Amino acid sequence: MIIDCGHNFCRSCITQSWEGRDENFPCPQCRATSSGKNLRPNRQLGNMVEIAKQLKLPPVKTPEENLCEKHEQALLLFCAEDQRMICFTCQESEDHKTHSASPVEEAAEEHKVKLQVWLHILKKEEEYFLKSKVKKEEQYETMRNKLRIEKKKIESEFEKLRQHLKENEQTLNRRLKEMEKKISMIENANITKLSNQITSLNALMTAIAKKCEAPAWELLKDVKSTLSRCYNVKIQSPEVMVKCYKVMVTLDPDTAHPQLLLSEGLRRVRGAGTAQPLPDNPKRFTKYPSVLGSEGFTSGRHYWEVQLLQDRVWWHVGVAAESMNRKEYFRWSPESGVWAVLGGNAHYEALTFFRTHLFPSETPLKLGVYLDYEGGRLSLYNADSMELLYTFPQASFTERLFPIFYLYGKVDLRLV
Repeated sequence: MIIDCGHNFCRSCITQSWEGRDENFPCPQCRATSSGKNLRPNRQLGNMVEIAKQLKLPPVKTPEENLCEKHEQALLLFCAEDQRMICFTCQESEDHKTHSASPVEEAAEEHKVKLQVWLHILKKEEEYFLKSKVKKEEQYETMRNKLRIEKKKIESEFEKLRQHLKENEQTLNRRLKEMEKKISMIENANITKLSNQITSLNALMTAIAKKCEAPAWELLKDVKSTLSRCYNVKIQSPEVMVKCYKVMVTLDPDTAHPQLLLSEGLRRVRGAGTAQPLPDNPKRFTKYPSVLGSEGFTSGRHYWEVQLLQDRVWWHVGVAAESMNRKEYFRWSPESGVWAVLGGNAHYEALTFFRTHLFPSETPLKLGVYLDYEGGRLSLYNADSMELLYTFPQASFTERLFPIFYLYGKVDLRLV
């Protein structure tokens, strides 16, 4: 049957769709309404149906999956809002009567266009990812090639280094062998020399011992020759060389700074902390807590020792020229007429114009001071081990030199 809007339907289907309505009969396909149930037969379509029946074609069965599960009718419409296929009865229900529906074929065409658009977009996206993948693979391959080149370069460099080290090892081994030969030669020469010296000393000591046991007339006979042999012996031991010049040194109270306390025997000095009421005189130190020895030297060789009873802060030990400045601040150095070593808190320096740091092998608890006036030499030793701490560069002494002692803080020195 054909209705007012021109669409064709089966009589039973359209009648069932309009069931229960008295007016405003809608078209299931275009939703156009008509005021009455105006049904006109479509004879051409009817004739085609009759021809089909005469051909006895098997009826087309609607697959079960194309039937509405609720109404068991063909799913001929597509609900745009719910995006699913519905039957005519579903369209008239409360769930779908306000929704827009279209024939399945039209909806399929419309969605086919949408899907094709998305297919195009996704293909472009796939092309983008494929190109990105290829690009990344090329980048990583380039990186791997660079790493391989770098690896070969490093291997080559290390091979050169190994070869260079091997050659250096061989060169050094040759030098060590040559040095070993030289050391052996020097050792043999020195040992031979020392053996000869020992033999000579033994012979001299035997002669001296024999002289000492002889009667007076025989001891004095040719004693000049024996003493001459003794004087010609070059003393090598520092302890023997300098300690044979040991002298008695006492402190001069007229030079002592007011903050220093001297013992009754003038052989010990310590820091008092506060100034004492002492008379001022040209010889007394007024800026530095220092004191001089009573004995001054203008010639000869002299050696004295200083015991460090407390070493908590700073001390200076050495010699000073008689003309040094005792009333003003000055730089402790030979240029100011002072040759001394500084110590305290495990730190030691020779008081040269630019300070010289000293690194004794052990903490000196007793200092030995050796002055060779004519030789222009002042040396300081660790008196216990006779380790040389420092020898000042050779100087030309032209005036009287006095032992000098500087004490800062709780320092306590004793002359021994």
